[in-house]
Amino acid sequence: MTNPTSTTPSPAARAGHREWTALGVLMLPLLLVSMDVSVLYFAVPAISADLRPSATQQLWIFDIYAFVLAGLLMTMGSLGDRVGRRRLLLCGAAAFGAASLAAAYATGAGTLIAARAVLGVGGATLMPSTMALVRTMFTDPGQRAKAIGIWSGVMTGGVALGSVLSGVLVQYFWWGSVFLVNLPAMALLLVLGPFLLPESKNPSPGRFDPLGVVLSMAAVLPVVWGLKEIPAEGVHPLYVVSITVGLLFAALFVHSQRTVASPMISPALFRGRGFAPAVALNLVSAFAMMGSAYFTTQYLQSVLGKSAMEAALWALLPSVPIGAAAPAATALVHRGVHRAYVVTAGFAIAAAGYALLAGAGTDALWLVLVACGVLASGVVIVMSQLTDLALGAAPVEQAGAASSLLETGSEFGGALGMAVLGSIGTAVYRHEIPSGAPAPAHETLGGALAVAGQLPGQAGRDLAAAAREAFTHGMQGAALAGAAVLVVAAAVAGTALRRIRVQDSEPAARAEEAKADAAQPVA
Repeated sequence: MTNPTSTTPSPAARAGHREWTALGVLMLPLLLVSMDVSVLYFAVPAISADLRPSATQQLWIFDIYAFVLAGLLMTMGSLGDRVGRRRLLLCGAAAFGAASLAAAYATGAGTLIAARAVLGVGGATLMPSTMALVRTMFTDPGQRAKAIGIWSGVMTGGVALGSVLSGVLVQYFWWGSVFLVNLPAMALLLVLGPFLLPESKNPSPGRFDPLGVVLSMAAVLPVVWGLKEIPAEGVHPLYVVSITVGLLFAALFVHSQRTVASPMISPALFRGRGFAPAVALNLVSAFAMMGSAYFTTQYLQSVLGKSAMEAALWALLPSVPIGAAAPAATALVHRGVHRAYVVTAGFAIAAAGYALLAGAGTDALWLVLVACGVLASGVVIVMSQLTDLALGAAPVEQAGAASSLLETGSEFGGALGMAVLGSIGTAVYRHEIPSGAPAPAHETLGGALAVAGQLPGQAGRDLAAAAREAFTHGMQGAALAGAAVLVVAAAVAGTALRRIRVQDSEPAARAEEAKADAAQPVA
């Protein structure tokens, strides 16, 4: 069997069995990378009992993966364009597998933190590389749209599946098993990837931009950290300063990319029709998805009283309609419905999901599950279409950089959704909790339930009921705010995308070359 090492497929070629099989192989690491964001939800207690981490170490065990992932996405996307996306993907798979093995058998908290950091590095190589390779393998617009729809569904479903998988594994095995499940998929990728995946890279990438790497990380990490801490700790001056510092570095990064000879992220990407609005609107869709997750996970456990495992299993139900959402949207676009209307409808569906969530009381399991399903379906419709729009507008030689920008925007959007909607919900909760309640009850619902458990008889039951009611009202307020944001996004999408009918950048360039050749005098 030959090894496809050389070139990007012709834009006119339609993908065959080989490419669709390769897509299936690519989905395995993508699923695991997305699962690793949530796979420690149920494993942390077992890890704490075994490794005895300090409070700070436990926080870093959980968060270091997402921080490193977010900070390195743009760097790895640009690096893949330079050294080859398949090569970077396989290197990332090897690192991810080795780090998974190290994490599974970590004997101390420091070792586990280091292993989780390397997992973040591997994840940062895998995510943009998989999307860029989809862009490379599926050059036919219709086939690419279907492949990206699958990519979006797997990415969204992986986050929900990760928490359930961790609960099942920890219940029947030891906590290290949540990391060992990564090894078969990475091994399969390393074995089949060199034969199924084409190598592709930018033929003239220019020099690597080390200053851009430093500035991008200095921009992303403080902002993500500040936004992630605000929902739990409140709007503390330290977090505001962190976000401000990150934004200042972001301004320096943008200035650097506009002036350096070989930028890490070419400003020309944003001149492609549809690319900039696709990145911005995709950020809003991530805002909606993660903003709702902040409340619904707590609602299932702390308001309805479900165990962690029960809550995780119930939370899988809203993922069921996701599988049909992206293909349905793609089919509508292929039948002539303008993409602007499909994206607008996706935002409207997601807004309806938030509106349903705003009507939930303290005993509304099925309403919350339906609301989450409607919301997730709308978000996946939006994400699949905007991803296809952005990648179609980007030159194929910059597919890695374009993919990394989309993923970085999603990370920002998710953190922003949790910060903004979480802060709204917390403000409502603290306003409605009885003023005479003990101080911990004013901080979080979990704190209130812990205090209520220590109070005698009716006093404890009254405080628990009041706290659950206050949290539910906070969730309702945040849901109304989320619905309002999505209604505005729907209007913006309908306006900004209406005149955009993106042709693939490479076929368009070839068409221009053909016109120029035809205009040359015949010798």
